Amino acid sequence: MAGKNYYEESLELHRKNKGKIEVRSKIPVNTIADLSTVYSPGVAAPCLAIHENPDDVYTYTIKSNTVALVSDGSAVLGLGNIGAAAAIPVMEGKCMLFKKFADLDAFPICLDTQDTEQIIQTVRNIAPVFGGINLEDISAPRCFEIESRLQDLGIPVFHDDQHGTAIVTLAALINAAKVLGRDLNDLKIVINGAGSAGIAIAKLLRGFGQKNPKVAVKHIILCDRKGILCKNRADIAGILHKMEALLYTNPESKHGTVFDALVGADVFIGVSQSGLLMAEHIRSMAKDPIVLAMANPEPEIMPDEAFKGGAAIFGTGRSDFPNQVNNVLGFPGIFRGAMDARAPRITTDMKLAAAFAIAKYLKNPDREHIIPAALDKKVASAVARAVYKAAMKEKNP
Repeated sequence: MAGKNYYEESLELHRKNKGKIEVRSKIPVNTIADLSTVYSPGVAAPCLAIHENPDDVYTYTIKSNTVALVSDGSAVLGLGNIGAAAAIPVMEGKCMLFKKFADLDAFPICLDTQDTEQIIQTVRNIAPVFGGINLEDISAPRCFEIESRLQDLGIPVFHDDQHGTAIVTLAALINAAKVLGRDLNDLKIVINGAGSAGIAIAKLLRGFGQKNPKVAVKHIILCDRKGILCKNRADIAGILHKMEALLYTNPESKHGTVFDALVGADVFIGVSQSGLLMAEHIRSMAKDPIVLAMANPEPEIMPDEAFKGGAAIFGTGRSDFPNQVNNVLGFPGIFRGAMDARAPRITTDMKLAAAFAIAKYLKNPDREHIIPAALDKKVASAVARAVYKAAMKEKNP
């Protein structure tokens, strides 16, 4: 099994290298003159310059090009709450992707606490060093509050599990609808998984909270482990993010299981559990459905089973199948563009700009190519330009 080999090879790679990233100096220190310039006494000059003009921190330090990758290890990939130390390999990997695709220096900050207040205060305390904060693998609902309360830092704070996933999913749907000759806003969409990713996808697709939404899908049903989120679900009372979801999903007040929701639906988006669906469930959907099964490490349904059920377009989060819906297409360029623009936060217009840039990057999408290849470095540049443009437009309307 290919996956088995990846696991074994990954263990050996990490064992051999003792991790995947390191810190290197930009300037050699070979002489006393070098030492006197990079450290005492010369280093006093940039320190005093920043003290006199705090904005000079972007001129004289690593801040303008450095991202903190902050996690508490509570929702790591499909592995669950494995803790801060066990999350480090994932965070190191993401730091590598920041460097490869956007030439941004990122560092894993894995916190040995899952207390909301402690996480917020810790991020505030370390923020002077960083030009952006990428929140990662923090479980819902705490992730919503943590991100929201950090929006006043004056630098982009972005929970990628929410918005990165939503942005790349929207890009895939834009092209899938185009390939099938359908209007995106008229598609009937079922999202399974009402955690951080599912909530963010639903909000972005519906245009919730936007004055003049560029995307406004009319029919979205959101499901969790117990079925469709609906008004007669007493068990969601008091769960704020699920109660709020009723404002922008399930307009017909349907109830039942995810399988009930799928009947007649045009699109299934899975950010939930492996092995959830079978061909018979895809057959119950509308003709030529779009299936984006993104559970990790195994999708909600495998491609052969989905196509057996009549899927017209199929995508996963995996690199060994066509149409990989992967956040790497989004977050490097999003941070590059936002940080280059010195944007104080990442707004909805910037997210939409990123989604449309990813979609438009493919000149001639087809059923097996609704989204660019994850390793195409030019995508990040296209996203960065679009996000930068959107950010500057907001700063100078």
